[in-house]
Amino acid sequence: MLRAGVVAGAATVTVTGPIGLPDTRATAAASPLRRDPFTLGVASGDPLPDGFVIWTRLAPSPLDADGLGGMPARNFSVLWQVASDERFADVVRSGSVTASPAWAHAVHVEVGGLRPGREYYYRFRQGRWTSATGRGVTSPAPGAAVPSMTMAFASCSNFPAGYFSAYRALADERPDLILHLGDYQYEGGGDGIGRHHAGPETVTLANYRQRHAQYKTDPDLQAAHAAAPWLAVWDDHEVDNNYADLIPERAADLPGFAERRAAAYRAYYENLPLRRTSVPTGPDMQLFRRVQWGSLASFHMLDTRQHRSDQACGDGYKACPDAADPARSLLGTAQEAWLATGFAQSEATWDLLGQQVFFGQRDNNPEAATTVSMDAWDGYPATRDRVVQSWTDAGVRNPVVLTGDVHAHWASDVYADFADPSSGVVGSELVTSSISSGGDGYDEPTGTHPWAAWNPNLRFWTNLRGYVSTTITPDALTARFRCVPKVTEPGAAAFTRATFVIEDGVRGLQEEGASLRPRRTNDAPGRDRIIRDTIREETK
Repeated sequence: MLRAGVVAGAATVTVTGPIGLPDTRATAAASPLRRDPFTLGVASGDPLPDGFVIWTRLAPSPLDADGLGGMPARNFSVLWQVASDERFADVVRSGSVTASPAWAHAVHVEVGGLRPGREYYYRFRQGRWTSATGRGVTSPAPGAAVPSMTMAFASCSNFPAGYFSAYRALADERPDLILHLGDYQYEGGGDGIGRHHAGPETVTLANYRQRHAQYKTDPDLQAAHAAAPWLAVWDDHEVDNNYADLIPERAADLPGFAERRAAAYRAYYENLPLRRTSVPTGPDMQLFRRVQWGSLASFHMLDTRQHRSDQACGDGYKACPDAADPARSLLGTAQEAWLATGFAQSEATWDLLGQQVFFGQRDNNPEAATTVSMDAWDGYPATRDRVVQSWTDAGVRNPVVLTGDVHAHWASDVYADFADPSSGVVGSELVTSSISSGGDGYDEPTGTHPWAAWNPNLRFWTNLRGYVSTTITPDALTARFRCVPKVTEPGAAAFTRATFVIEDGVRGLQEEGASLRPRRTNDAPGRDRIIRDTIREETK
C-alpha cells in the first residue's frame, strides 16, 4: 500500500509493506528481469478531485500455475509517472513503489496533488522495461457545475464464452468513467469457443491469481482499462456462483469456503485499481463506496454479495413467501444505512446506484403466483422497498439503478409498489448485457421480452452482448444500448440497438427514435426458448 503526496513541489511516495509484513525494498544488486513484466497492462480507478489510483502487476509469465506470474520471490522497485500529455513532455507527478511477492507483485499507487476535472496519462517502468500508457481522469471539484460527462458500464466477461470485442468498442469511446458491475472473471474450468480457462475451477489463491492474470492478457480488456478510470464492484463469479455471504452455491463446498472467499477477495484486490481502504482482511473486504462527480452525479457503488442473507427457498425462480421476510437483507443493515445516509445528504442532480442484480420485478408466471428470481432484488423485496422509500423520503432528484448480471440488455421503470403499477414510477433501471457470457446472442425486432406482457415496468430487452454508454448532463441522462452481433469471432463492430432518455425531474424512461432501431441480428428463437434462456443465463 502506498500514498502519493507532495513535498516542496515534488512528488514523493511513502511506501509501507503489506499488512503484518516489513517493508524490505529491492536492492540495486538484484539481477534485472530478462522478460517484459508488463504483460497484464495498466489500469486506473476510483477517481477523486485531486487524483486516482494507478495499477499494474509484474508478470513476465502470466499463466504460471502457481499464480506468481514468473516473478522471482523478492521485491522489485517500480517507477511511475503521471503527465498532462500522452508524450510525457509535462510530467506532473512521479515516484517509485515496491512490488512485493506477498501481493503477487501488484502495485496500487494513490496519486494525489492533481487538478480536478482533468485528463492525465500514466505509465510504469521496471529496469529497462516500460509499460503501456494509460489514461486517467480526475473527478470535478466538490459541488462544481459540470456541463456533461460520459460514462459506460459493463459486466460479465467469460473468457471461454467469447471474445471481448465489446471491451474494445467501449475503450474506443474513451469515456470519463467506466463502471464494472461484476463477474469480471469466472471461476469455472473448461473450454469454450476456441478459448479455454487456464487451470481448474478456482479455489486457492494461486488459482484465482492465475485466472485474473489470464483475463488481463486479453488485449481488448487491457484497452478498456487503459482508456479511462474504473469503478469496479464484484458479483458472484469472482468467488463462486450464487454464493451468499459465507454460504457457497453447493452445500458440499461449505467446509473451507471462508478460506476460498479470502483467497478470491485477495486476488480481486491485487488485480483491480482499488484504494487501500479496500485491502481485504481475511474473507472480508470493504467494497461499497461513493464517488462524486461535482454537482452533476453521485455514484453509489453497492456490494450485493458479501453481506446478503442466504437466498430464500434456494436459488432459481420460485414463488416463495419467505423471501418477503423484512429481517432478510440483500445489502446488510450497515450498507442499507450507509446508502440511506448518502441519499439524505446528496445534492447531486443524478444519483446512480452501481450494483449487480436485477432491481425491478420480473414475474415469470402470468397467473396469480408471483414467481421471481431468488438471487435478485425480487428475492429480497423488503430490502428493495426500504431502498426505494429511502430515496423517496430524501427527495432524491433523479434516482437511476445501473445493473449487470443477467447477460441481456434491459430497460425498466421502477414503481413505488411493483404489485400495483398505478402506484407510480419513482425511478429507472438500466441493465447492461454481458461482454461475452452466454456466447452469441439473438434479438427480437420489437425489443420486447415475453414477460413484458404482465410486467409493465419492462420497457426494452435484447439478448445481444454489449455494454451501455451514457451521456449525463444537468438536463438529461441518455443511455445507448451498445451491442455486438457475435462474440464467437474476434473484432466484431458495435452498434447502438436502442437509446433511452431520462429527463431531469421526470420519472421514467423515454425511448428515442424507436422507429429507427436497426434491423435485428441473429433472429430470436421463439417465446419458450427466450424464457428458458433468460432463466438459465442468470441462474448459472
